[in-house]
Amino acid sequence: MNPIFIAGPCVIESAELLDTVAEELVRINRTLGTDIIFKASFDKANRTSIGSFRGPGMERGLEMLAEVKAKHGLRILTDIHEAWQAAPVAKVCDVLQIPAFLCRQTDLLVAAARTGRTVNIKKAQFLSGRDMRYPVEKAREAGAQEVWLTERGNSFGYNNLVVDFRNIPDMLDIVPTVIMDCTHSVQRPGAGDGKTAGDRRFVPSMALAAKAFGATGYFFEVHPTPDLGLSDAANMLELAKLEAVVRQLTINN
Repeated sequence: MNPIFIAGPCVIESAELLDTVAEELVRINRTLGTDIIFKASFDKANRTSIGSFRGPGMERGLEMLAEVKAKHGLRILTDIHEAWQAAPVAKVCDVLQIPAFLCRQTDLLVAAARTGRTVNIKKAQFLSGRDMRYPVEKAREAGAQEVWLTERGNSFGYNNLVVDFRNIPDMLDIVPTVIMDCTHSVQRPGAGDGKTAGDRRFVPSMALAAKAFGATGYFFEVHPTPDLGLSDAANMLELAKLEAVVRQLTINN
């Protein structure tokens, strides 16, 4: 059985970008027999600078994600930041993602759970894997049928993250699906003079290390020209390199 794969640009920049990425995901799915879930954010509410690009907003963003779903037949994941967003987002998206900094927000978790959609909770940079049993309990108490957890690293002093891969088996004791966020985990938050820096060369290694620790899924933010991306440019993986990484992760599964 193949692991879960999630991939797409950090933020919705244009319909053309969404189409380019979606077409490549469809091609990879056909080639490798995978079922990659398409990810893009309609609003990046947590940016370093007030001047940072945030996206088209929820209304237009959901229209664009719905177009991707209808045209390419891909499942869709996006993140929500406020409880009122859960219901309208669930009309389009198959998986609702709770951002790491918001993973303890009770109202947000409850609203996402009540939609009946899969809820993917990203582990906060300040929590251990074992701590994630409490957000999961909130979602399950509110009626969530399927809850995933995602590892994305922990704060390591200022402007840096480190991944303790022991968090993966610890979270597998809580839920059966644990995703490794292979691109956000190579961030250097706030280290880019008003924006987040990062080092994408470590992305494939993050994925392979997570596989060794039992991860059941992998999350990649990808872009055809990541250095020109409007969010997370430094840590997004080049779209052209995604197939090779996915192929490695599906060997012996």
